[in-house]
This record gives sequence, C-alpha cells and structure tokens, in this order.
Amino acid sequence: MSPACGRGLDSSRTRHRDARLEDTLEPARTAASPTPKGATVARVAIIGGGPAGYEAALVAAQLGADVTLIESTGAGGACVLSDCVPSKTFIAASNVLTEIHESTPMGVGAVDTTIDAKAVNGRVRRLATQQSADIAQKVAAAGVEIVYGRGALRLDNRHNYVHELRVTPLEGEPYDTDCDIVLICTGATPRTLTSAPTDGERILSWRQLYDLDELPEHLIVVGSGVTGAEFASAYLAMGSQVTLISSRDRVMPHEDADAAETVGKVFEKRGMDIRNHSRAAAARRTATGVEVELEDGTVVDGSHALICVGSIPNSDDLGLHAYGVDVNERGFIPVDKVSRTNVPGVYAAGDVTGVHALASVAAMQGRIAIWHALGEAVRPLKLANVAANVFTDPELASVGVSQSEVDAGKVDCRAVLLPLSSNPRAKMVDRTDGFVKLFAWNSSGIVAGGVVVASRASELITPIALAVEQRLTVEQLARTLTIYPSLSGSIAEAARQLMEY
Repeated sequence: MSPACGRGLDSSRTRHRDARLEDTLEPARTAASPTPKGATVARVAIIGGGPAGYEAALVAAQLGADVTLIESTGAGGACVLSDCVPSKTFIAASNVLTEIHESTPMGVGAVDTTIDAKAVNGRVRRLATQQSADIAQKVAAAGVEIVYGRGALRLDNRHNYVHELRVTPLEGEPYDTDCDIVLICTGATPRTLTSAPTDGERILSWRQLYDLDELPEHLIVVGSGVTGAEFASAYLAMGSQVTLISSRDRVMPHEDADAAETVGKVFEKRGMDIRNHSRAAAARRTATGVEVELEDGTVVDGSHALICVGSIPNSDDLGLHAYGVDVNERGFIPVDKVSRTNVPGVYAAGDVTGVHALASVAAMQGRIAIWHALGEAVRPLKLANVAANVFTDPELASVGVSQSEVDAGKVDCRAVLLPLSSNPRAKMVDRTDGFVKLFAWNSSGIVAGGVVVASRASELITPIALAVEQRLTVEQLARTLTIYPSLSGSIAEAARQLMEY
C-alpha cells in the first residue's frame, strides 16, 4: 500500500523537510490536539504553499488531520517570494519618497534624496525570504509535513474517494501516495507576450524587477491594470521617468471610474506620461535600451519595459484533465462557494481558480475548503463583502456594490462622495487628492459599499467593510464617534449626509 499523506511520509526516501525546522517539529506534534482513540485521521494533501495553501494547512492541522503541504519554491509561494510581499515592500519605500517630495507646502524643506536601487531591492528580497521562513516555521510547528517539490493527481483504481498523488521532490526520487482530500493552490504566473519576450534585463516581468542594480532611467509600463498602475506609481516616486501604456480610456479601467480618474490625474500631475487608447504591439531591445511599438505605429523609446498584461493560472502538469477535474478555456479551475471542484474530495483555492486575485480571498478559500472537507460548519465565500486595495499613491480601496452597478440600475442604492479637500486632517498633512464615497440601500438604509481614494485607503476601507459585513445602517455609522481631526471622520460625515435623503 502506498504511504499515507502527511506525517505517515516518514521513510528516508520520502522525508524532505527543511532541516532547520526539524527541531521545532517534533515538540509541536506532541502538543497538537489529540485525535480521539479509534477515530479515523483524515489525510489531506495540499499542492501549493501560498496563502491559500499554508492557511489551509494550518486549519487542517488544527482539526487533527494528517497534512502534507507540497510547495516547489518555498513557504508562502510566489505571493511571498516574488509577488505581493516584494511589490508592497518596494512600494512602501517609494511612499517614503513621496512624503519627502511633497512636504514643501507644509513648510518643511525637502532634502536631497539618494536612492540605492541595489539596497532597496536587497531589502525587498530579505524581507520576502524572512517572511517565507516565518511561514515555514509556523506551518511545521503546527505539525504539517512540508515536501519541497511538485505534486500531481495520478489516475488509479480509485475507491472510497481515496485519491492518489505523484509527488516529485526537488531532491530525491518521485513516489506515489494516497490521501482523502486534495486541495490545489498552485497560483498563477505573469502572462508574457510573444512579441515582447522578457529577458530579465531590459524587458521585464514584475518578478524580475528586483534583480536590477539600478533604477530604470525611463520605464515603459505595458498594461494599466492594478499591477501596472502600482509599479508605475512606485517607480515614478523613485525618480524614474515613466510612460504608462493603457489600452482603455483611463488607468485601472475595472476600478471605480471616479477613483481611477482621480488617481490618473495625480499621476499626470507628478509627471507620468499616460498613453490612453494605446495598445502595445511589440517590445524590442535596442542598442541603448528598449522600444515599445504601439498598434498605431508609434514607437516609445525607454531604458526598460515592464510587461503587466495579466496572469496565467498554473493548472498544467497537475493531471487534472486525465483525472476528470474541470478546467475552463482560460486554464482556471472552476469551484463553487466552498471551493469544491467537480470531483468529490478535490478542492481548489487561490489564483488558479480565477475567483479574485487577492491574497485575502485565496487564504479564505483555502480555509473554507478544509472546513467543508473535514465536516465543519462553514459559511460560503461572499465576494460582495471582499475589500480590495490598489497600492498606488494615493491608494484606491473598495468594498461592496459599485458605482457601475448603481448607474446600470442593477442595485437600488444612493451614494455620497466627499472630497478629501474638505477633510481637516487631509489638509494638515497636505494629502487632499482623493475622496470617500459611501453607498446605502434605499429600502433599508444599510451600508451597501464604499470607495476610498487616499494615501492610506487600505486602512480606511476597513470600517466600511465592517459596516457591510455586519449590515450596519448609515444611521449607526453616523452616530459612531470618530477622532477629530481624522481621515476616518469623512466616513461618518458621508453616513450623516446619506441619512438626509
């Protein structure tokens, strides 16, 4: 019989745990919640160690399952090592420069600043590596078996919903193992263009930026979605000349129109060259840098090009088609609201499902999958209550219903928009670009959603998200005392204005 997934993988051939974690693992096993005598221990295999995978592993271990986490790059996956954590660390450095550069109107003389790109990128890498190590230690301490390698479903004579996996460790020979529950959390990879092949030197994906020893003199960003806008904003603050190629009529075309327009105007005010209604046809190396050719024949010259044209789900080489797991035409794995695929016992979570490319959503999908698979009471994922943030400067955050739904008559809501130019705290720190927008249901006065554009919109959206989740009315929100002066005061003020309707 094949060895069971999880702690049963204990032979010298199959034990591929990080040696640095060995000392912490055995005590953790002893301290783990005991399984009742005679009870059957569920065997859980998780393929992918990003937010969906490691959060699911922690839940499964807490519930007494025998858990194996299979990850090819490192704990935390691409999210921690090359995507979300590095990008937000880099953006944090750029925000410091924005604060310095825009302090003059406050009577504080801006000082000369120097930027050591190698040092900034080195810090980005160190923090990502440390975060990965912290996650690995936490997961191992919970009693989870970590296998560094790849996993795939293996078609076999299945019975009683037992699933077989082919595990290929980074070191050692491949082997087969069976388990009761499989969770696929393999994420996604930056999409590239055949006419603009990335080389890691001049034409780059966002995962290759941190290998640069110097800041780009002139960065051409192809793609004005969330990722493109974030990096364009950060490199502009760092001092690079930035040209943003946008195929639509504005940056971030899928975000709230008022918010995207506000952020776009800030970009232009700070010197960004935004080419709306433009589409890149090709990107090529030149003797001195790169050139990006647009579909209308225009050529934009720069020192580097950053390709931000979406992601491709990592659903290949997992044995899905042969196993009968549905995969759509774009490569995503369709799941229901509790993360089930069409095959019993096989779940999927995170970017590979195409639900929402957010770490918070991926983590919740993973937790929900395990809760459901192990028979716990579970609340299905409610995407309408998910708060999202774009880490440009200013940031753009949103939750709940959208302005486009209101305008189209899909929801019966009223709205109020308060510019930050009327907020006393925003005036004091001279960060008045932005607004707070609040939606409420006409029938009940319950808060339906909101949009915030501000330097720390990611923090300001939380009280609105809480109001949406807990179904608070605008009156309840309006009667909540806020600090004076504070940016959050605009949220209560917007609620008071909605009460007047």
